[in-house]
Amino acid sequence: METIAGWIAPAATMIAAMMTAANLGARFTGWGFVVFLVGSICWSIVGASTGQTNLLATNGFLTLVNMVGIWRWLGRQRVYEDGGHAAAEASQNAPAPTLFPAGSLAGMAVVDCHGAAIGKAVEAMVECGSGRISYVVVASGGIGGVAESLRAVAREQMGFGNERITLTMESAAFQRLPLIDGEDWPATPPAG
Repeated sequence: METIAGWIAPAATMIAAMMTAANLGARFTGWGFVVFLVGSICWSIVGASTGQTNLLATNGFLTLVNMVGIWRWLGRQRVYEDGGHAAAEASQNAPAPTLFPAGSLAGMAVVDCHGAAIGKAVEAMVECGSGRISYVVVASGGIGGVAESLRAVAREQMGFGNERITLTMESAAFQRLPLIDGEDWPATPPAG
């Protein structure tokens, strides 16, 4: 049993770490915590069978943490995501404006006025008084967030859809927008 657990424990831990780090939604993250749970139980078996009480105690605690992660991501957070997606779907057939969940804005694809891929939305800045989106920060270029460029796009320069944000400008015009620092975003939207 110790040998099998000794192989499953590190494999489960590495797979779960990739699943949760990917942040691909509540379900995927929740299943990452399930895999983490398997890993922590196997590490506990290894700790108990080899007399490593520190390994046993640490992974006993991590087992509890992983159960909280499962409850949060496969329980509560999944319900929130499902509710938002249900409202968006229902709004497509309702005599009201079509909706999309604001939480899904980060990571949403951004295309130019011709449908050519530009990048992805990373965040929206919302005006406190009106609740209106002031601008959206769009990441382009780079791989996996490394060497990407950030630009702020004013609300007036984009249209929102369920699956993507469509800019009212061509890709070349987007590329001419000023770059913003990852930690120093503007207080006002860029001039169109």
